[in-house]
Amino acid sequence: MADAEFDVLVLGAGSGGYACALRAAQLGLSVGLVEKGDLGGTCLHVGCIPTKALLHAAEVADSARDAGQFGVTATLQCIDMPGVNAYKDKVVSRLFKGLTGLIKSRGITVIEGEGRLTGPRTITVGDTAYTGRHVVLASGSHSRSLPGLEIDGERVLSSEHALRLDRVPASVVVLGGGVIGCEFASVWRSFGAEVTIVEALPRLVAAEDEACSKALERAFRKRGIVFRTATPFQSVKTTDTGVAVTVEGGDVIEAELLLVAVGRGPSTDGLGYDEQGIAMERGFVLADERCRTNVDGVFAVGDIVPGLQLAHRGFQQGIFVAEEIAGLAPTPVSDSGIPRVTYSHPEIASVGLDEATARELHGDAVTTVTYDLGGNGKSQILQTAGFVKLVGLTDGPVLGVHMVGDRVGELIGEAQLIYNWEAHAEDVAPLVHAHPTQNEALGEAHLALAGKALHAHS
Repeated sequence: MADAEFDVLVLGAGSGGYACALRAAQLGLSVGLVEKGDLGGTCLHVGCIPTKALLHAAEVADSARDAGQFGVTATLQCIDMPGVNAYKDKVVSRLFKGLTGLIKSRGITVIEGEGRLTGPRTITVGDTAYTGRHVVLASGSHSRSLPGLEIDGERVLSSEHALRLDRVPASVVVLGGGVIGCEFASVWRSFGAEVTIVEALPRLVAAEDEACSKALERAFRKRGIVFRTATPFQSVKTTDTGVAVTVEGGDVIEAELLLVAVGRGPSTDGLGYDEQGIAMERGFVLADERCRTNVDGVFAVGDIVPGLQLAHRGFQQGIFVAEEIAGLAPTPVSDSGIPRVTYSHPEIASVGLDEATARELHGDAVTTVTYDLGGNGKSQILQTAGFVKLVGLTDGPVLGVHMVGDRVGELIGEAQLIYNWEAHAEDVAPLVHAHPTQNEALGEAHLALAGKALHAHS
């Protein structure tokens, strides 16, 4: 017999799990939330929040280093990593305390410990079994490695290890040119390290529009970040001074550290999913568009479900599942409408289809326009280069928005509304965008796509 029963029983208190718990409690459902670590999961403690704190510190370092171009005399004396880490940890601590208080105030029962699915509606923690009328699996993800590549936490690091470094390494090889790899490469270069990215795919951030990849590569090259694309990793050896990384072709790259940033895998091993008949594929939990698994009453959200591994995806799926359980018939969360941001210097922000995918689907009906940030007053004030690229249908809606430039991640809110509401360029062009803001670049791009270009575009 179960020791406690809930309307909703959630396994995992990361972005997807805690959002589900909060919304379910708000809707008057009794909620049990099982978590073996700290509330907030990877995103809050070893992912989104601490990495972006490092990136902001890196931006401050760059601003101090480049202050002369703004007529400000300043000197960057050093990077005080204990101080940087204290700032980072303070941000995390504040958010953690806020989340903990919020969950407590909603009357959610937090069950501390490692949970395991031991029945279709049962999660066991230690010797105690808990049941739910509905069970939500939200166990998150972990840093991947490659076969034969051991992460030792000393010379060969995961992103979690990198967040705890108490020094700026003299040199780093970053294995993986995706979002995580490019963000850490950007931080370390701003802090003064020599950085080399090794990527097996033909370009950095290969999931983004090719124009965005090329723009980031140009910016990284200008910053002195070395990258080797289409270059598979072969092996690594530790040396007296660090690591020696061998890549395909036999070249050896020596550095103080190797960061393994080859993506994240679903955290599902040993949690009883297989034993309870949950349909799985390569460790991921298979779920339909309404986040339902093949087992009645069991839902899955976040990184354990195939698709974009983004905190805000899991967050929205968690809200969706709570409303689904409550009978509100919410609209499913579509991956294509989820905004994506790489917080490097410069940033990349996008939503919807890239040009190549759009042309595969719609052929010659696709039209594009690129508005250069050189024509945007606020971007010139900030001294950032980049663009807003729109992918649309002739006489049809905007299919994708792709942006490169410092702080363009802050523009993605309007862009995702444009995409998700299937707006046409003609719908957006009359909207007033405040001057001077980078947000004007979105307006100018839509003016151009509507055939009303006022400033330079290509």
